This record gives sequence, C-alpha cells and structure tokens, in this order.
Amino acid sequence: MATARPVVSVYQFDNVKEKTTTLPMPAVLTSALRPDLVNYIHTNVAKNKRQVYAVSGKHPGYGFAAASWGTGRAVARIPRVPGGGTNRSGQAAFGNQARGGGMFCPTKTWRRWHRRVNVTMKRHAVVSALSASCLPPLVMARGHRIGDVSELPLVVSDGAQSMQKTKNALDMLKQVGCEAELQKINDSRKVRGGVSKIRNRRYSMRRGPLVVYAEDSGIVRAFRNIPGVETACVDRLNLLKLAPGGNFGRFIIWTESAFKKLEEMYGTLGGSAPLKKDYHLPRTAMENADVARIINSTEVQSVLRPKLEPGKKFGVKKNPLKNAQIMARLNPGSLQKRDSRKRAHEKGTAERAIVEKKAKLTKEESKKNKGGKAFYNNLMSAFEAAKVKAEAANAPKAEEEEEEGE
Repeated sequence: MATARPVVSVYQFDNVKEKTTTLPMPAVLTSALRPDLVNYIHTNVAKNKRQVYAVSGKHPGYGFAAASWGTGRAVARIPRVPGGGTNRSGQAAFGNQARGGGMFCPTKTWRRWHRRVNVTMKRHAVVSALSASCLPPLVMARGHRIGDVSELPLVVSDGAQSMQKTKNALDMLKQVGCEAELQKINDSRKVRGGVSKIRNRRYSMRRGPLVVYAEDSGIVRAFRNIPGVETACVDRLNLLKLAPGGNFGRFIIWTESAFKKLEEMYGTLGGSAPLKKDYHLPRTAMENADVARIINSTEVQSVLRPKLEPGKKFGVKKNPLKNAQIMARLNPGSLQKRDSRKRAHEKGTAERAIVEKKAKLTKEESKKNKGGKAFYNNLMSAFEAAKVKAEAANAPKAEEEEEEGE
C-alpha cells in the first residue's frame, strides 16, 4: 500500500495553525503505484489535443509548366522551367532536390493525430497519480519545495472555495508552507528560444501546486493569476495536470469537500466505484513487498524441502600435448625428460657431453660405410653370391621342363 495513515488533518484556510477536524484516508490514496502506466497514458492522452498541419498545396516553385528535356542532352531528366530571358529558365523544378521544389514525403492532414485510450487504464493512471501525491519522497523528487508543509495530503477547509481575491489566495498558500515553492516558480521563468516566442509561448516556467476543489465559488478566479498554480475540479481530474510530463508526485492541495468526495467517487477496495460505472480500484499483487522476509519466514521454510547439494563439477578437459602438467600425470617422468633435453643444448653439462660423443661416433661410422673400393667390392660380391645361389636353385626346374617338352 502507498501509505497506511488512518486519518488526515483539516486545516483552517486562513489560519493554518488551527486544525478544524480530521478525515479518514480515502482508499484511492492508498492504491498501488504504477509509473509505467502513468507514463503510457500521459503520452497517448497528450496527443489528443494536437492540431493538424501539413505542407501547403500552393508551394513556391509550382507556378511553371516545367517538363523534362528527356535523354540525349547530357543533363538530368528532372522537369525544367521552359522559356528564356531569365536565370529561372532551364532550372529544375518540382523535385525535392530542386530549389523551390516540394519536400520528400510531404506531411499530410490525414496523419493519425489522435489516440484512443482505454477508459479503465486512464482511471488506473489517475488513481496512481493521486496515490503518489501523498508520499513526500515522490513529491520532493519531482522538484516541489514542501519542507514547510505540515503534512501530505494537505487538506484545507471549504472556506477556500469562496475566496475571490488573488491576494487572499497568496496569503493562504504562504500560510500552508508554499512560499518556497512560489519563489522557485518565479525564479524558473525564462524566455524560450526560436519561433515559439511569436507563437504565444514566449515564457516557460516550472509547475507549482494543484488546488483541487469540489465547488467553484470564486476559487478559480482567485488562483488563476498566480504563476505555476493550477486548479482542478475533483469531478474532472485530468492526468495531464496530476502528472505533468508523465511523472507522478505533484503537490496537491485539497479542499475538505473535495477530499470527502474521493471516497464517494472511487469507493473502497472491497467494492466498485459508486460514481464510475464498472470500475474497481486496482489491487496490489502483494500485501507485503518484502520478498526476502516472506521466503525466510518460519511458515514458508517449514514446508520447503531441504536444500540440494550442488552437483559435482567437472573441469574442462585439457590437452596433454599442450599442457605439461597433464602430460606429467599421464606419463610420469616427462618433465624430467624435458629438462634433460633442455640441458643437452647447454655447454658443460653431462647430457651435452653424451650428445657430442654420439655425434663423434656416428661420424666415424659414416666414414667407414663410405670406405671406397673395398666397401664396393664387398657389396658387389654379396650380390654375385646371391645371384649364383638363385641360379643353382632354378637349374633342376629348368631341366624338368625340357624333358617334359621332348
């Protein structure tokens, strides 16, 4: 719930130090906060007051019977102004890339300017904006100066609805603690830049408090000339005023009768709204939003299964041909062999001496193998002996074949 205060104080409009009575907190001011819904509805509702604009049909540059010169003249095929005698003749016309031509994809009057917004969603957004106006952190986060305000929501007696003079309205605002707010508004006034200065939007300033009344007995006339201060009837609450820019948390000052009427309009969480057909206040999904406290409570933990132990984790398989430590596990002594090969390249080590000795022996043996004619004769005699042996073995077979042939 947005707030849990049971009652709200009502202050005398011309003497804020005096409390007249207390009122119960309406259920609408304890509804759930939906900043996403407020922003979405504000964006779409704000589009419904836009005016149509489009490129004029009598656009400069269309007052010529321009036509393309066609191909074969080494110029572009864009329409060109006919005639002669002026610098305009022969120039391009009509195209969006030509001087004085039309724009690309010109704006049309039949653009979809307005948006249809769901009624229930609009009501939910208004309810959420009203609920946020009762929380000082959200109101202060929006930029309002409420350090001197007694409490939120701020309710004044119905005598404020009968005020006729702006002077009396200013006195009331200063008494309720809005003097810093009014000073902030006056300091924020600045001149806009650009064309807006000649379109009735010369100055811009921040938004101030919103005064909500139930019956206009002069209150609108009294407050309308105070910079930044706006008024609204409780029967016609507008989201564009409750959440300017799509951000809820506006500082609202209620009159007593308007505050009482909230209960009549929106009802309670248990039933439907009396003055709004087929509408119920949005219900929160959880009464207690502290999820960690709920999960760790005795009631929940008593029915849960014990925590499962995490499964065995297997590391990434490593390649022993690239990883020396893995190779050492598979082939004990591989590290010693590697060190031995390394020392075989270092001078003065025993391993290096063995390598040099082997190299010397192999060199002498190679010289023996290359022993000139003696080696050659021994090699050829071996071939001759093998040849004689093969012929002797084949002689009996040849004689048998000859006898059979005869």
